[in-house]
Amino acid sequence: MKLTKSISIIAVISACVAASPLNAATIPAGTTLTVSTVSAFSSKTVVGRSFEAKLAQDVSINGRVLLKAGSKAFGKIATSRYNPRKNEPLTVELTSVSVNGRNVAVKTNAFQPGSPTVTARQARYGHTAGTLVVNPGTLMQFQLLQPVTL
Repeated sequence: MKLTKSISIIAVISACVAASPLNAATIPAGTTLTVSTVSAFSSKTVVGRSFEAKLAQDVSINGRVLLKAGSKAFGKIATSRYNPRKNEPLTVELTSVSVNGRNVAVKTNAFQPGSPTVTARQARYGHTAGTLVVNPGTLMQFQLLQPVTL
């Protein structure tokens, strides 16, 4: 009797382990993720600060929706003009997306939302004018640099 139970338990565990890769899905590198910002930030925001966004459209692979529109996404400020000695443009990257309540890390390209005004003199010396503000609802597109397994 105990041997039968043990065999049954092992069979169930094996079936679960074997079935898990079937449920796993991979989003290939190069896939575009379009997000809409939820939080505001500007070109003078501290590098490394995170921001929240949500997917603006479904991400489908082979007709199967892997990420639904409205899913949470999180990113970080990659470069900014926070340090007045460095005059870098505002660039942001996505760092994770929420899938079934858990955050899955992603690696994307850097996206440069809009551009502040540049005069000829500022362009010559590498400076820009004004502060670029990214308001909630701003659409941004990112490309996955590495495949993501969900």
